[in-house]
Amino acid sequence: MKLRTLALGGALVVAATSTHAAELARKPFGKLPSGEAVEAFTLTNGKGVSATVITYGATLQALVAPGRDGKSADIALGFADAETYAKTASYFGATVGRVANRIGKGRFTLDGKTYQLALNNNGVAALHGGAKGFDKVVWKVLDTKSGPVASVTLGYVSPDGDEGYPGTLTTTATYALDEQNQLTVTYGATTDKPTIVNISNHALFNMAGEGAAEGAMGNVLTIPADGYSPVDAELIPTGETTPVAGTAFDFRKPTMVGTRIRDGRDPQMVIGRGYDHNYALNGKSGGAIRLAARLSDPKSGRVLEILSAEPGLQFYAGNFIDGTWTGKSGKIYRQGDGIALEPQHFPDTPNKPQFAPVRLDPGQTYRNVMVFRLSVEK
Repeated sequence: MKLRTLALGGALVVAATSTHAAELARKPFGKLPSGEAVEAFTLTNGKGVSATVITYGATLQALVAPGRDGKSADIALGFADAETYAKTASYFGATVGRVANRIGKGRFTLDGKTYQLALNNNGVAALHGGAKGFDKVVWKVLDTKSGPVASVTLGYVSPDGDEGYPGTLTTTATYALDEQNQLTVTYGATTDKPTIVNISNHALFNMAGEGAAEGAMGNVLTIPADGYSPVDAELIPTGETTPVAGTAFDFRKPTMVGTRIRDGRDPQMVIGRGYDHNYALNGKSGGAIRLAARLSDPKSGRVLEILSAEPGLQFYAGNFIDGTWTGKSGKIYRQGDGIALEPQHFPDTPNKPQFAPVRLDPGQTYRNVMVFRLSVEK
């Protein structure tokens, strides 16, 4: 397949000559307060779906999808420029690691040695890799491709001792968009010393469109999980897996996110101010990808299916978004305006031997593949 290079609005576009080939556009995305430049890569297919990835945090900055009326909307919360990302702690769309989610007391033991991490979550836990995790660094561009599948691969080398973690971790993040409206995100990592790794993507979605006046509580959610992880007052899993049957956490059948989110009779809902819990996904983990979640907007017909081989899915309903951030379309983001569905290992796994381990040794390759599959309900 032959490629041609076009100039489009100052951006470099590499496009295949076939009418059924995804395109890739590359352009500046501004600078951080430090002066470091950030780039944006937009992957676009022939069916009206596009994804924009920025090098700051290897972040999914936008995901545009058409509805049943043909009108497109950006369904991913985010900001319009690099400086705003740097000044917030939103994690919107970011690659989070080395270890996504929470580690209780910011402490874990590996091979008899105890490691202390930054307590960047209310002073009681380590969250999403630390004070300067993968979401707060500029990743290096390793590769770009166009053709039947358009992709961008970014890389970051986290040095030994970075944020308190042992080992030099060499990490890659690849975003690839195909003509079947699937955005595949692949994380990989290798280490030179035993360490722990649990990388995920912290995109927050609203299938009605980011900044929609009605918020995201009318989105309809399905999670194929018979159990979830209850948490303590610090939002750290207790180590148990509780059946979802008969509780506000049961999303095995399609249910509007907002239907039971204010059920104060359930102490778990009170602790999390709504949903901020790990789900133990049904089916075997570590093998072929399977459905982890389905999110849809009844009005527009937009549907997002997330497929993963990970054992868990963190479901967070934007409970702590407080109206202090203005999104890329100029709309204030409020509580319940976005829904995170993060395929990953369970939170606090290093301190819970009953959970599937997140240890990575030299010679091994960490891998987390998640597929965001878009479609339209008629």
